Amino acid sequence: MGVAHAAAQVLLAAAQVSHPDAMHVARPIVLAGLVGVVCAWSAIDGWRRVPKRGMAWLIGSLFGGVLAGLLGVIGEAAFVDQTGVWALAGALTGGAAFTALLIIAPAGLGLLAGSVVDPAPGRAELNGLDGGAGSTGSAGPVGQPRQ
Repeated sequence: MGVAHAAAQVLLAAAQVSHPDAMHVARPIVLAGLVGVVCAWSAIDGWRRVPKRGMAWLIGSLFGGVLAGLLGVIGEAAFVDQTGVWALAGALTGGAAFTALLIIAPAGLGLLAGSVVDPAPGRAELNGLDGGAGSTGSAGPVGQPRQ
C-alpha cells in the first residue's frame, strides 16, 4: 500500500504542475480510490479469516506510511520537479503519519465488514469454525475427506 500511496502522490504532483485548477476534483477521487482499495483488501482478509490480520494491517500501515513518504519524495524529485532532501522531514513525519492513518482506518472497517460475512468454503474447517469435528482439533491429513 505504501507504493500505491507514493505513486498517487507523484501522479497528483504531476497533475498539479500541468493542471493546477483541476486539483480540487482529482485529490478526493484519488484519495477515495486508495481508501477503497484498502477496504476491499482488508475485507477479503477478514472474510478469509487470515490469522493475526489486525496486527498485520497495523504493522503494514506503519511501514507503508514511511515507505510512501520516502518513495513519494524520490518520485517527485525524479519525475516532477527538483524536490530535494529538505522535503524528507515533512514526508517522514506528518506525511507518513497521515498515510498510516489512511491505511489503518479503512483497514479496520474492512476487517470488521469481512469478518461479518460467512467464511470462504473450506476456510471454516481449516480454522475450526465449522463447529463440527474440526473444532476439536481432530482433523485428518490435509486433503482427506472427513468420515
